[in-house]
Amino acid sequence: MKGISKLRNKWGVGVAQFWLIILTFALGGSLSGRLTSFLLKLVFLEKNWAFWLIYPLILTILWPFSVLFVSFFTGQFRFFKGYLGRVGAKLLGSRETMVQKSPETIHVAIFASGAGSNARKIIEFFENSNRIKVSLIVCNVPGAGVLEIGKEKGIPTLLINKTEFSSTGYVESLRNAEINFIVLAGFLWKVPPVLVRAFAPSNFSDNNATRGIVNIHPALLPKYGGKGMYGARVHEAVIAAKEAESGITIHWVNEHYDEGAIIFQAKCDVDSTDTPDTLANKIHALEHAHFAPTIEKLLSK
Repeated sequence: MKGISKLRNKWGVGVAQFWLIILTFALGGSLSGRLTSFLLKLVFLEKNWAFWLIYPLILTILWPFSVLFVSFFTGQFRFFKGYLGRVGAKLLGSRETMVQKSPETIHVAIFASGAGSNARKIIEFFENSNRIKVSLIVCNVPGAGVLEIGKEKGIPTLLINKTEFSSTGYVESLRNAEINFIVLAGFLWKVPPVLVRAFAPSNFSDNNATRGIVNIHPALLPKYGGKGMYGARVHEAVIAAKEAESGITIHWVNEHYDEGAIIFQAKCDVDSTDTPDTLANKIHALEHAHFAPTIEKLLSK
């Protein structure tokens, strides 16, 4: 059972989808075996040494096509398209590495729930980058402004629902988009453990410590963080406590709200005349000034 759970977490799928994937593997393997035998029987009248010499080669060629064919009927075509693509990339990886002259592009996904002002700043910051590319916008709110930004910038978007996000983290969708770094920019849902584990640096072949998930919080953690502390609620709490300063915290994401290791903080004064709105403006200015450059530094290590 531990092996099954580990495999489910790696693939980022729920229980039902996991068994449909296993069924697809089994039926696809059986189909490729039968097709191979049928084709070879047209050439060889009996199963001699030549038959068994060629059999593995033809089976290997037919297997991915058979699995993809079966996946149409099991509803797992999207999974196997990405899976087979990654297998092929790994098999060809050593050759590609030998001829590659420039660093591999790092594909970034931005998760956001609202208007997307931070998302826009990040997208525009990396528009002329040869190495870092915002390749996907993930949103949990239909009609949110960030989706329009994606449309304007020509960036694919993914609208998610809470049930599937909690269960699978949309890991397979992110892998199909070749995402290897996630930025939470005003994203209001807790990241599920399956997604945190899937994007842990140790799960990438290059073992690059900069790979993972980062978040920006509108306060100086560890103060004013945790469940329910977002947006105006944070600024109201800071002002109510008569804090002399506030700021932003950029941190790694783990399985708990706002408890990941701190990467960067910037501060601003809280004046006696500040309201949640005026403090929010100060915080937004810090976010826009520091978030994208901090991401660049992380991904340049």
